[in-house]
Amino acid sequence: MNSTETAGRGRRVEVVGEVVSDKMQKTIAVQIFRMVRHKKYGKFMRRSSIFKAHDEKGEAKAGDVVRIVHTRPLSKTKRWTLKEVLQKGRRTAEVNA
Repeated sequence: MNSTETAGRGRRVEVVGEVVSDKMQKTIAVQIFRMVRHKKYGKFMRRSSIFKAHDEKGEAKAGDVVRIVHTRPLSKTKRWTLKEVLQKGRRTAEVNA
């Protein structure tokens, strides 16, 4: 059985992206990039999308590279859930003023 398949549910869509926001409770915003070909000129362009993903334990922080998997709708905009944190990102030192 492949890691992207589950019994009775078929193929699960997985994407890898970077966390751009972790300020919500149990939710992260993940930015992904894809390459699309221009219809007229044929040049490949880099396009991005931001997906909201469910993070139950709050383990992903801004700057982390994560893998998210498509799931049933959890809220108005949340359709993904966190599968794993692939790489911890660099965090800037916060200045206490």
